[in-house]
Amino acid sequence: MPPFHDCDFRDGRVLVMEPPAALFGGVGSRKRARVTAVRPCAFASAVAEAEEEGVKASAAKKQKRREAVPSLDELPDECLYEILRRVQGPRARCASAAVSRRWLATLGGIRASEIKRASPLPDLNEVFVCEDEDEVRFGCSERSLEGHEATDVGLTAVAVADALRGHLKSLVIRGSHPIRGVTDSGLSAAARGCPSLTSLALWHVPQVTDTGLAEIAACCPSLARLDITGCSLITDKGLAAIAQGCPDLKLLTIEACPGVANEGLKAISRCCTKLQAVNIKNCAYVGDQGVSSLVCAATASLAKVRLQGLGITDTSLAVIGYYGKAITDLTLARLPAVGERGFWVMANALGLQKLRCMSVSSCPGVTDLALASIAKFCPSLKQFNLKKCSQVSDGRLKDFAESAKVLESLQIEECNKVTLMGILAFLLNCSPKFKALLLVKCNGIKDICSAPAQLPLCKSLRSLTIKDCPGFTDASLAVVGMICPHLENVDLSGLGAVTDNGLLPLIKSSESGLVHVDLNGCENLTDATVSALVKAHGSSLARLGLEGCSKITDASLFVISEGCTDLAELDLSNCMVSDYGVAVLASARQLKLRVLSLSGCLKVTQKSVPFLGSMSASLEGLNLQFNFIGNHNVASLEKQLWWCDILA
Repeated sequence: MPPFHDCDFRDGRVLVMEPPAALFGGVGSRKRARVTAVRPCAFASAVAEAEEEGVKASAAKKQKRREAVPSLDELPDECLYEILRRVQGPRARCASAAVSRRWLATLGGIRASEIKRASPLPDLNEVFVCEDEDEVRFGCSERSLEGHEATDVGLTAVAVADALRGHLKSLVIRGSHPIRGVTDSGLSAAARGCPSLTSLALWHVPQVTDTGLAEIAACCPSLARLDITGCSLITDKGLAAIAQGCPDLKLLTIEACPGVANEGLKAISRCCTKLQAVNIKNCAYVGDQGVSSLVCAATASLAKVRLQGLGITDTSLAVIGYYGKAITDLTLARLPAVGERGFWVMANALGLQKLRCMSVSSCPGVTDLALASIAKFCPSLKQFNLKKCSQVSDGRLKDFAESAKVLESLQIEECNKVTLMGILAFLLNCSPKFKALLLVKCNGIKDICSAPAQLPLCKSLRSLTIKDCPGFTDASLAVVGMICPHLENVDLSGLGAVTDNGLLPLIKSSESGLVHVDLNGCENLTDATVSALVKAHGSSLARLGLEGCSKITDASLFVISEGCTDLAELDLSNCMVSDYGVAVLASARQLKLRVLSLSGCLKVTQKSVPFLGSMSASLEGLNLQFNFIGNHNVASLEKQLWWCDILA
């Protein structure tokens, strides 16, 4: 071993010795071996540099190998289209759509008729998938996209999944993503992928235009129902395309679309002669020409018409009265330009022989004369609703009752000229088939100073609603009890002036057995009313509403638990019931409540939790809002009543 000469390595340096040549088969050197000292930091740096260079070289080689491998992303759209249209089965198509946005867009652009359908030999190694299971997952007949879910990507995915099977019949789009909302691109993809579509609803989709609607018309010839609401960019041009491509259209709804006018409705009337229902609301530029053309063209099939917030005049109503020979349901609302003459002519045209249900709201042209004419010349009228018609009074209610020989239901809401005297005259002359009377927010319905000489006896009346009429008190309620002995459903909500003295005669006079009783907001009623009600009708009572009856206490719950056998719904919101009453109610085994509301019952506390947890398995809904039970106790109840929907 060569000697080390006078080397001072106390400074920490490393000794490196040069090997002699004889070790490698050479001739030994005459020179002595040299020892070179290298600092440790320099040595480590050299090693790190070498490793880094090695990593870079390896990465470069991998990059070259990747570049050498061909990629589908480099294919032009035409080639990718040919490849993807040969993908078979909804599972494979959905998997392909998940690869990238480009693949999804390409698949969305393939029409169902362009998919290459092959019949390859069966692969015996393939895992068998039950066809029914595949049908459930990929064969939905209805799809709905709402709010943030309503995007072009989501709509295209729906189209891709359904393109092969063609099972999607109904598509509903409610709202739209604020940034990536549904546009013509997404709607076009849905049209191409779902050619069997029969129902389309676009509600507040502001970015869809006539182009998207035209694609629907071109690809979905079986479309039978179209609902366009709040789509400001759709105009007559889009409706014309629908008319040309979808001649089997049966139901048309257009609401709050400022671009739609008469020309679009004319196009529909020329091509879609099978219309069964038309609903046109709040379209400022729709007038007599558009409405008249629709009614005239579909005179044999049009059964339901709703016109609201339009600028039509008497002319449209005259056309409806003459050509509406198949109309059974007619709704007219907020038609300020229609006068009394329009309603009179509509009735006297004798075309509405099949009309069964009619609703009129906020139409100043409805007067006593118009009302009498409608009843006289619409012999099939069974249900009539009046709302905010300020010109209607008691004057012709008697004539209306005499002429409407098959009328079953009358609703009068916010018609302040109608009084209790007019209602009594109506009941005295109404049809034997008359079953339901609803009086809502009528300030003219109030106590009368003297009762008429002859009180009517309406044995056919089964349902009576007198709601939010502040002038209606005990005296009037006693009269009602005398003239309506066979009531089954009574709704007196909002009659704050009614007390036990007024309601007790009504309870006692009812001979058929009350089934549904709503006394919400009758704050002066006490436990005496509930006791009398249960005693007389406990075996038939199915629903009892006592919301806001602040004088109702646990005594009522004790009576209910003892006397009610068929009670299914009980509303005790904002009553003075306590934990004791809840315990009594829960212990009544014969009581099979489905819905119980204890909202706002401040005396109901956490002590009620064990009793509520032992409620019958028939309980489906429990309202515990605004009380002192506590969130942790509600969580415990949710575990015990796992089958029940608890609102807290």
